[in-house]
Amino acid sequence: MSNLVYSGPPKPTSRERRELLRRVLKQTGVGKLVTMRGLWRMIRATVTNTRTPSTIYSFHAANVPDKPAFIWRDKMHTFASFDARATEVGKAFVANGIGRGSNVLLMMRNRLEFMELNVGAQRVSAPACSVSWRSTAAELAYLAQSSDARMLFIEDSFEEVALEALERVPSLPREKVFIIGKSRHGLREYDEFLASGASVRKNVERADVGAAVVIYTSGTTGKPKGAVRTFPREALPQALRFIDQTPMTSDDVHLATCPLYHSTAYGFVSLCGLLATTIVILDEFKVEPFVDAVEKYKVTSTAVVPTILSRLLRWRETTTEPRNLSSLKAVFTAGAPLPGPLANGFMDEFGEVLFNLYGATETGMVTLAKPRDLREAPGTIGRMVPGNHIRFIGEDGADVPHGGIGELYVHSPMLVRGYYKNDQATQESMIDGYFSVGDLARVDPNGRIFIEGRRRDMIISGGTNVYPAEVEAALDAHPAVEESAVVGVANPDLGEHVRAFVVVKQGRSLEEQELRAFLRKELSGVKVPREIVFMPELPRNLSGKVLKNELRKIMLASDEELALADRASAHLSSAALVARTPTET
Repeated sequence: MSNLVYSGPPKPTSRERRELLRRVLKQTGVGKLVTMRGLWRMIRATVTNTRTPSTIYSFHAANVPDKPAFIWRDKMHTFASFDARATEVGKAFVANGIGRGSNVLLMMRNRLEFMELNVGAQRVSAPACSVSWRSTAAELAYLAQSSDARMLFIEDSFEEVALEALERVPSLPREKVFIIGKSRHGLREYDEFLASGASVRKNVERADVGAAVVIYTSGTTGKPKGAVRTFPREALPQALRFIDQTPMTSDDVHLATCPLYHSTAYGFVSLCGLLATTIVILDEFKVEPFVDAVEKYKVTSTAVVPTILSRLLRWRETTTEPRNLSSLKAVFTAGAPLPGPLANGFMDEFGEVLFNLYGATETGMVTLAKPRDLREAPGTIGRMVPGNHIRFIGEDGADVPHGGIGELYVHSPMLVRGYYKNDQATQESMIDGYFSVGDLARVDPNGRIFIEGRRRDMIISGGTNVYPAEVEAALDAHPAVEESAVVGVANPDLGEHVRAFVVVKQGRSLEEQELRAFLRKELSGVKVPREIVFMPELPRNLSGKVLKNELRKIMLASDEELALADRASAHLSSAALVARTPTET
């Protein structure tokens, strides 16, 4: 077998594209929804070169005008009403001089206006840049400058943050900032923005010749980078290839609960949009509203991060209230590693409904693990989604032998164009048209792929490569461990040694000696952590990734390190000192 593990199929022919489309239309039920009016609208957009990603909403508005497209705060919005609103937003953009290449910045929780602005911006080929609603004024100012934002839309809860940020961004005047809700400081409101488009009479939809979106990565180190995503001709077939691997249908009710500014949540909303699926939007994840929404709307699918799985599982194990979540048939998880015990525990409670997706903002959806994969090969990210091309490249720049660990590089129709105004970062991430976000991976004889850690997180101890994922999997296998994370710590003799951070399950107790004895049966030599730190929880960003840089800053409460901590106290994070036993934390 070639060292190039997955070279992928050749570029599909027109016949193969038609067969894929026919199959997906049939198995998802979308084909039954299509009317002559909808077909004519799509043909007209194609012939006049005005088709954009947002055209799908016009298509569904013609086919199923009264079907619910979005439900937010218990208010239903049909495809016809949402499509009309997106056109209204597009006209307002035109009235404000926004078009191709005019970036607009969005900072808000999950809400209907987020979707209106994204789809409306697509209609005029204006890239919409979405950022975390938890951004500080300094972070918002950086993002506004980095993205060359021409307009800013911000939820009224964060108006003070916007005002402070504006003082640092002279290129963004106050009159180009709109508040979603009620302004308390005299900034213009969203209704005024919408009203400004009333005088625009022409059709604003045009061909997408620029960036459709710029998604800022939630990276765990350094400044966020803006990934420029376009939607070339091959993007639609690639989306259909992914749908083809799943139980998604047009009859689904999808619950959007993760932040929509993150690519996982927005990506699934976009896939559901292709299928005319009804989408229920939660402002943010909390267990009770999540459960209430699943019961009330008979939710069939959702996309979450592993942290949410853990919280739902903990809720299920502790609640005495009878709640019916049997409508769920597909729970997609992405954004962070999925430990095998968590996957199995979740499926034991909720059924064989769990799908583990690997992808990134930069690469799109690369692999998919189905419930059977997760049962038979815990920890796998599954098999490659057709249409992708994957390489595993070693430190020497060559492809590793089959089954070896290498950096995972992807070529796909869904690759981003690069990082906005950051050619150096783009070039550093690519080899021969293949893109990497720094993950180390291997493939087993059955074609299932496993992530072994991050390139920058690999530990070299006494000349031996230690992959954090292997140690974390051993830790997570202990029945008292909720979750874990492993980092390398400087060691004068070994170069680095392994330090483990462990969260113990509620109601359980665990001693370091017991855990170490357990690990010695699973791991050899330098892989066994020299130090085990018990914590109440692991630091994470909003996409669920563990912030290992924060863990590396944590100092242990030993005499030698306390002296070091005193000298370096000005540089320590708020994590400060932690103890080494659960009772003391």
